[in-house]
Amino acid sequence: SSLQTHLLYHWVRRKQAFTLEQAIRMLTLVPATLWGFADRGLIREGMAADMVVFDPDTIAAEMPEVVDDLPSGARRLVQRTRGVAATVVNGEVLLREGKHTGALPGQLLRGPLARRS
Repeated sequence: SSLQTHLLYHWVRRKQAFTLEQAIRMLTLVPATLWGFADRGLIREGMAADMVVFDPDTIAAEMPEVVDDLPSGARRLVQRTRGVAATVVNGEVLLREGKHTGALPGQLLRGPLARRS
């Protein structure tokens, strides 16, 4: 999402309002705790660890663009990111340099307050 990229680019790198460590905590541990995911948000033995591998010196959001990649050719607005080397989910590389690897290691997460059907 461009919100996370904006935090890292603008508020950490440009304005230096937060340290990189503070921003990472805001993007990981804080939301995991708020949503009740006790096994996420930190890189620690025994915890789930999906990770985004990025270069803090080059991370930035590209200009938004319209793409026609939805079913039946429907359009959507996307905003790509520079400076991200990989996204790792459940130990498998999902995206490498912005390109999908074909791996589908993710799963739907339901917090403790989610309604079960």
